Amino acid sequence: MNLNTLYTKALNKEPLSADEGAFLYRNAPPAELFETAQKLRYSHVPGKRVSWQIDRNINYTNVCISGCLFCNFHCTVSQKEKSYTTSTEEYKVKIAELRALGGDQILLQGGLHPNYDITFYENLFAELKSIDPEIKLNALGPPEVAHIARISRISIEETLERLVKAGLTTLPGAGAEILSDRIRKIISPAKPNTAKWCEVMRAAHKMGLSTTATMVYGHIETIEERMEHLVTIREIQADRPAGAPGFRAFISWPMQMEGTKLAEICAKRDITPVEHLKMIAISRIMLTNIPHIQASWLTVGETIGQMALHCGADDMGSIMIEENVVSSAGASFRMGSEEMQRRIHEAGFEPWLRGQDYSPR
Repeated sequence: MNLNTLYTKALNKEPLSADEGAFLYRNAPPAELFETAQKLRYSHVPGKRVSWQIDRNINYTNVCISGCLFCNFHCTVSQKEKSYTTSTEEYKVKIAELRALGGDQILLQGGLHPNYDITFYENLFAELKSIDPEIKLNALGPPEVAHIARISRISIEETLERLVKAGLTTLPGAGAEILSDRIRKIISPAKPNTAKWCEVMRAAHKMGLSTTATMVYGHIETIEERMEHLVTIREIQADRPAGAPGFRAFISWPMQMEGTKLAEICAKRDITPVEHLKMIAISRIMLTNIPHIQASWLTVGETIGQMALHCGADDMGSIMIEENVVSSAGASFRMGSEEMQRRIHEAGFEPWLRGQDYSPR
């Protein structure tokens, strides 16, 4: 393979294969990789504007049967001293705090609860809408949707239709990690497999739901498996119906393993700033049909987030008023609205506050 040939293909938005992506990742000088990605960024998102968002991540429960080795947050139903389900009064307080900070959306996620079927989520969404009829629900994720469908003995399509009717606004790309069953069987043995994650997203796109896609890297995966993950995401996006938004954005971040069972079987990897920036850049290059790439500052820090804006990213994501899962495994960075805007300005861009669908707020 030839680097210049691959740069030309990339800049022409020709889809690169997983092998070509791996070759670029391993062999391209970082400066050339970043420059190529940044040219594509301006092709997808012209101008010097960088988007950001105000939302709140609320975990409706911490009970989960998935058995993910990288999760310190979950517990079993029997761990009554630790398990919880968020109450109505707690939602009222959290939503009021979100509104006071200018936010209008909840990122609502939890676990694969063995006893919560579709009726629980319909009632929960109705409850949240009764507290605040205008609140937007960016809720659940493909593993949760697949789990709800299974225990409710209904199809994924019916599950999504009922969730939308109950108030679901958009579907986040949670639970992807690396879309490889080799990896999933080791790090998340009871979580729905790759095919099921993809099935949920394809069904959501057919319904016109706006979604995002994610990747959690830096554990037991190979570079080739990272690239195959990106190709899978690109192919799902290519198959969406005409006019459907599909994946609005892609977000990747390094696995946080502090104190987890995964840390016991996986040698600790300190992801360098260059490695993360290369992942941002290669995501922009490989994902020819996804408009937005997030800088993913939560796990790598604000400064690296700023640098990502020069390596293909055009979005700084949310200020993350609340985050419990990733932070329980080592992530500790936080930003408020003023600092978010200041950081974007310092990086040489103009901040603009967006909604989940990337419309201005």
